[in-house]
Amino acid sequence: MAGKVLDRFALAVLEGIPKRLWGFPPLLMPVLADQLGPLRAVRWFLWNMPRYERTLKAFGGFRTHLLSTTISLINGCRYCTFGHAYALQLIYLRDHGELFPLDEHAMTELRGVGPDELRRRLVEALQQAGMDTEVPWVDRLIALVTGRRKPAGHDEGRLMHLVRMFGVLNGCGIAGDVLPDQAHDPINTDDALKERYAKLRAAAVS
Repeated sequence: MAGKVLDRFALAVLEGIPKRLWGFPPLLMPVLADQLGPLRAVRWFLWNMPRYERTLKAFGGFRTHLLSTTISLINGCRYCTFGHAYALQLIYLRDHGELFPLDEHAMTELRGVGPDELRRRLVEALQQAGMDTEVPWVDRLIALVTGRRKPAGHDEGRLMHLVRMFGVLNGCGIAGDVLPDQAHDPINTDDALKERYAKLRAAAVS
């Protein structure tokens, strides 16, 4: 009985905070609780989520989700790639009034390509989108993930926290074969923007 109460409490915490922020309980949370154990999962989440939120504030939504997507692609996690790539799409549309060159599905399909090819595809999309200033961030991240450089300075400390954090999340997403759900950002609660995005994407392929 005590174990079941603990499981319910852990899941309520793990699902409740993202639901308040993003408008839905992420499908990954039960898997995180199962993989780490309920108490460890809650401790891990409460330790990492505030730091992630600080990075989101410092880097901004587009950059944070671009980096999160890139890590998840390198690690091969469909779930996290989609959730952060979709958030990136919505933020770009809100801020620039047009579609990002690679949609969330095309970005998710980049799982499994090597770091150099991944960089080429992302840089090409960023340049087409007029987001050249983000290219050095992709370069720094890929160099850190692949061990081509060691972290130095506060910003790269933030990058390494994302790498470690998504290492756990990606591992759970892969282990549970979790299906994609929604955008992993507060922008997910903007239903009008999501509807506009869906219509523009549909028109782009018609």
